[in-house]
Amino acid sequence: MAESWELACRKDGRSVIANGPAAGMEISRYIAMEGDRVTGTHAARVTYFPLLIKLIDTAQDLSIQVHPDNQSALWEKDENGKTELWYVVDAEPGATVIHGVNRNVTKVELRQRIEDGTILEICNRVPARPGDVFLIEAGTLHSVGAGVTLAEIQQNANTTYRVYDYGRVDRDGNPRELQIDRALEVLHLAPTPRLVLPPPQSFFAEYTVRQLAACEYFTVNHVALDGRIHLFTSRDSFHSILLLEGILELEYFSGKEILEKGDSLFVPAGYGPYWLRGHGRFLLTMV
Repeated sequence: MAESWELACRKDGRSVIANGPAAGMEISRYIAMEGDRVTGTHAARVTYFPLLIKLIDTAQDLSIQVHPDNQSALWEKDENGKTELWYVVDAEPGATVIHGVNRNVTKVELRQRIEDGTILEICNRVPARPGDVFLIEAGTLHSVGAGVTLAEIQQNANTTYRVYDYGRVDRDGNPRELQIDRALEVLHLAPTPRLVLPPPQSFFAEYTVRQLAACEYFTVNHVALDGRIHLFTSRDSFHSILLLEGILELEYFSGKEILEKGDSLFVPAGYGPYWLRGHGRFLLTMV
């Protein structure tokens, strides 16, 4: 499957709660019933659920695209812009991603290269290896190459301007639509620096935590667990856990669950303590 929405609260896709008193309920209805105390005070700064979390698995190079910032997106579609984080879960040998441009360019040159098909010459194509992290801020030219499986944590928005699509056509034989004018309005014209990650922090010899990103839209940590970890949601934010590897036992007030690779866990803000035991690796996201 090319794309899976693991935590989604949008008109075009909603997660369904798997267990507990709200089992079978769409998360949008649950949040509407429970209010800000489920999403937290930080999420209350916006009028919609703040995040969309996906798993993406590419069989071919995806289109080269860019996302607008908040101001540009609100002006066009009454929706916020999109900054996103990629965590590479797996990658075939030689797999790559495009992360910005490889030198300073002008809008005139960019337009010319889009039109004559030479845009790849100024794209910053870099290797994609398991564990690599890329912060794709709004305005950054980007694309995921073939053979990459990644987790994507993003602002809950879906405004995308397609810049280049390798000449591919739709089912009717027509070239897929490009949004060149819109893209040129928001594109960053200078190279994008890579994230510099801090070293993992060890706790009690049972787990390490490494902060992958902390921006105004989300904070993402990678946790490597070999034992037991105690977690706690305050009133500030919910927790989203995406299990990347292993099998973990979840213990909370009303019971226990088993989490396996690929499972997604949503813990409401203000829930309080819960525990994970076992051997595994997961992403912990909050706002």
